[in-house]
Amino acid sequence: MSDTAHGITTGAVARRLGVSPTTVRSWDQRYGIGPAVRADGRHRRWSPEDVALLEEMCRLTASGVPPAEAARAARGTRPPTEGPGPAGAAPHVPPPPEEPGRTGGTDRPGESAEPVTAPEPVRADRVDGAHAGAHGGGPGSGLPLGDVRRECRGLARAAVRLDGPAMEALLQQVLAEYGLVTAWEEIMAPTLHAVGRKWESSDDRYVEVEHLLSWHVSTALRRVSVTAPVVAPTAAPVVLACVPGEQHTLPLEALTAGLAERGLPTRMFGAAVPAEALDAAVRRSGPAAVALWSQARSTASHSLARHVAGTAFGVRGARTAPLVLLAGPGWLGRPPGPGMARPAGLREAIGVIARLYGGGGGPGGNAEG
Repeated sequence: MSDTAHGITTGAVARRLGVSPTTVRSWDQRYGIGPAVRADGRHRRWSPEDVALLEEMCRLTASGVPPAEAARAARGTRPPTEGPGPAGAAPHVPPPPEEPGRTGGTDRPGESAEPVTAPEPVRADRVDGAHAGAHGGGPGSGLPLGDVRRECRGLARAAVRLDGPAMEALLQQVLAEYGLVTAWEEIMAPTLHAVGRKWESSDDRYVEVEHLLSWHVSTALRRVSVTAPVVAPTAAPVVLACVPGEQHTLPLEALTAGLAERGLPTRMFGAAVPAEALDAAVRRSGPAAVALWSQARSTASHSLARHVAGTAFGVRGARTAPLVLLAGPGWLGRPPGPGMARPAGLREAIGVIARLYGGGGGPGGNAEG
């Protein structure tokens, strides 16, 4: 892509930065993040310096800085324009601040300054996925995040821009700063849910964002799992598996990472494990606990859970069976049976399993939920 004498078009700069043209225009109209000069006084043409300004805006919003604040900081990096500019070009004058109550960005407490990408604000109470629209602009193209951490909004903005390096850096930062459980419950999971709701409400036009975000979250979680030291390598492991027909592995990957942080041994078998394979894995490994993930009631097999909970192993006279954790919303609606527990979330699941190991030693025996 080559720059013209008067710079490149809005569409070209949007493709270069991985944002929608509507987002670029919105930043120009709302915050004055636009070209210093305009061809014929009207059409936007972006110089290398203008593009650098947009790149700084992208970097700041990806780190969770609210768009209005990011725009002020980015504008502060622009050197003053010298001279009248190219012939026929008029200087760009940022629009005046919008009046309260008008559609547009706002810095009022309790409201979001801007959605992830769209020109309409996403209010803090819009958490039901009602913002529906095509990716790339128009009303409703922001993610329905609700009232969330600043880092969550930054991760969402980076995901919408398909900015892998920004997602990678932010995920490493939040894991180091907050730890696995808080990073998952308050940053990763809310962003994943928002992307999923957006995908469902926009005719599959958001699936590339969901795939890229999921891959980076999975990479960050697995990095925690493989780098954490195992304090009790000889203890009975925890088996983690999705039930047959279930493809959603990220919550189990988060649980695997959370257990690894505590030095507990795990065996993660991933998505859609056939019943016969799960039975063989349990019998061969003799686990202290088995976590079975089900996202939907259609995949939750209570007969399989009862079978696993009743699988005994060990020497005669000292046989034991694993505690079965019914993990995921698919198990809701029926109470857990003997030898089972149904944790409410990641933090509780880690606590239930950790108690079996008595502070890192061998498992303390079976338990009922």
